[in-house]
Amino acid sequence: MASTSEIRRRIGSVRQTQKITHAMYLISQAKLRKAKQDLSNTRPYFDALQAEIGRVFNADDTAESRYLCDENSKPLPGVAACLLITADKGLAGVYNQNVIKEAEKLLAQHPDTKLYVVGEYGRRYFDQHKIPIEHSFLYTAQNPTLDRAREISALLLDGFLAGTLKEIFVVYTDMESSLLSEAKSTRLLPFHRMQFAPPAKEKAVQEPFEFYPSVGAVLNSMIPSYVSGFLYSALLDSFCSEQNARMTAMDAANQNAEELLSALRLQYN
Repeated sequence: MASTSEIRRRIGSVRQTQKITHAMYLISQAKLRKAKQDLSNTRPYFDALQAEIGRVFNADDTAESRYLCDENSKPLPGVAACLLITADKGLAGVYNQNVIKEAEKLLAQHPDTKLYVVGEYGRRYFDQHKIPIEHSFLYTAQNPTLDRAREISALLLDGFLAGTLKEIFVVYTDMESSLLSEAKSTRLLPFHRMQFAPPAKEKAVQEPFEFYPSVGAVLNSMIPSYVSGFLYSALLDSFCSEQNARMTAMDAANQNAEELLSALRLQYN
């Protein structure tokens, strides 16, 4: 049996660890609150932009764009690309493992896929498993901004428009609620018309719209902004999910520490 001095030291060590996990819980809580506010401030604009693209299609169902495809479209040249969004560190439950598993499923289906990674955790994982990374965005995943989303969007769009990338997938974590987060794989490009279906209550166009210089030119101007908005939303969603997962993990650690302290106090007494 351990001596009383050893038990006291163990109690002190658990208390110190509990202080750290509690501090991490509070930090994640503050970051989550700020990220949710940023998301709510920017999402309405990009939702409105998506609705406007839908109205263009509603006004002219023959509209064509290099960003769109349908059942009759010819296969595009090039290879697929996957943008993976992970955290910079662990201690967030299965947050990183779930999104990496989703990316591995995609790589298994498309073996020639070029991998683009945001987040130090993902970079380390694929380096350790000798999986080549086409481009690693070296800035931290802890501070998603619209400027960074535009940088990522510009790089991916350049490859898509040059013909080296035929499809672009985004693997991220969608925080549907504080109790539910899901790792998702979404094809970002090329778009399908049904992604921009007009709202059910949208009135039919009575007078034909005039587009200058053409419908395609208008779409080609709007869609890059929509892509940037989607990526910004994915970065923020992933960041919110990470902080929520870390809060859950730290809360569980605090509860385990309380149970351990209770057992140690009983043993000490």
